[in-house]
Amino acid sequence: MSGAVRILLVEDDLDIANALIPALRRYGLVVTHVRTAAEALAADPGDLVLLDLGLPDGDGINVCRQIRTVSDVPVIAVTARGEAADRVRGLRSGADDYVVKPFAISELLARIDAVLRRTGLLQPRPRVTVGDLTVDIEARTVEVASKPITLTRKEFDVLAVLASHHGRVVPREQVALYAWQSVFEASSRTMDVHVASLRAKLGRPELVQTIRGVGYRLGAD
Repeated sequence: MSGAVRILLVEDDLDIANALIPALRRYGLVVTHVRTAAEALAADPGDLVLLDLGLPDGDGINVCRQIRTVSDVPVIAVTARGEAADRVRGLRSGADDYVVKPFAISELLARIDAVLRRTGLLQPRPRVTVGDLTVDIEARTVEVASKPITLTRKEFDVLAVLASHHGRVVPREQVALYAWQSVFEASSRTMDVHVASLRAKLGRPELVQTIRGVGYRLGAD
């Protein structure tokens, strides 16, 4: 994810904001923080808006609707409202995704990544080389020492998301959202099985590194 990606964080709770901002910046995002609906509507929305729906001077649903009248910027609603009707209202107001508090920061990062990909703001690297491993993401081909390696669709998807973030730690939730379109797969043994199979087929197990309690990274030590 490029450091040029700009996030407008609309969150009135300073404790939440102070926890989110460093994590987002560590992920390479440029963050602008505002606390009210009025400030949100006056600010540059950047490339993506993280919008709390419970603001002190107005309903975030209305803020989202007003943003939608002037901009196609992606909006992720971040809220404590977890009922199905609330999620429907949020999505119908123009939000691209909906995250319910409390949430894991890794899930939020995965959803940011997925929304940016869907909207074309985050372009995957077409070809990544790590040592003698070459991954062509667009052609969906893999070579090790110039020899083609056959992977299943899911194995390739796992490798592709790691290759797109070469050198960075990719949270399990982000891998799951990319490869399975569901964050719930992150805690499943299915992912571990696919990663183990991927390592075996590549013959370079040290390239797919496990970062305990977080996720995976593609990169040689």
